[in-house]
Amino acid sequence: MTERPDSAPRPFDQTFRETFRDLILWRRDVRRFRRDPIDPALMHSLLELASHAPSVGHCQPWRFVLVESTDRRDEVKSSFARANARALENYYGEQRAQYARLKLEGLENAPVHVAVFADEAAEEGSGLGRRTMPETLGYSVVAAIQTLWLAARAEGLGLGWVSILEPEVIHQALEVPQTWTLVAYLCIGWPEEDHEVPELERREWEKRVCEESAKPLRR
Repeated sequence: MTERPDSAPRPFDQTFRETFRDLILWRRDVRRFRRDPIDPALMHSLLELASHAPSVGHCQPWRFVLVESTDRRDEVKSSFARANARALENYYGEQRAQYARLKLEGLENAPVHVAVFADEAAEEGSGLGRRTMPETLGYSVVAAIQTLWLAARAEGLGLGWVSILEPEVIHQALEVPQTWTLVAYLCIGWPEEDHEVPELERREWEKRVCEESAKPLRR
């Protein structure tokens, strides 16, 4: 038997693997938060952990913006209200009524708001990988967001991704560089309640298709 070098990572045991599966299953898009504050040191550690996500060419293009100003948050809320009203116009009949009843953001109560951008001008990585697939820059930021999501859940925190927004309005409201592209606006806080089943599934907006979607095509 070949001995594993002392510097090699230790294998994760069965208990860890089961717990990790639980973490993924209990990671939910949270919209209902308590107003209790989050220790800034905890938020710092979560963002630091997220920065260890994989990135194309190791370019690390994620840029996190903590939105703390009341005025700026109000601009974000107004943007959501406008975008949500426009989105409602795309549905009809009972589905329109159902959409109107959904809670699609936690902007009012979440103690922490984080806007996440992709720095299109990031020089790190010298363009490796993204010259042929430029979209991988944004994918790298999404990987960081998913890492942050799991890390927050592991601490008992909830995270909600608000996508019903006007990117150009958020960009202007936060006064970030022109080379930054908005990828996500996140609400983070202590959830009012925990659920393993996604809210949109509980509200019968969409059924889970995990079993079907997990089946790979074979060529």
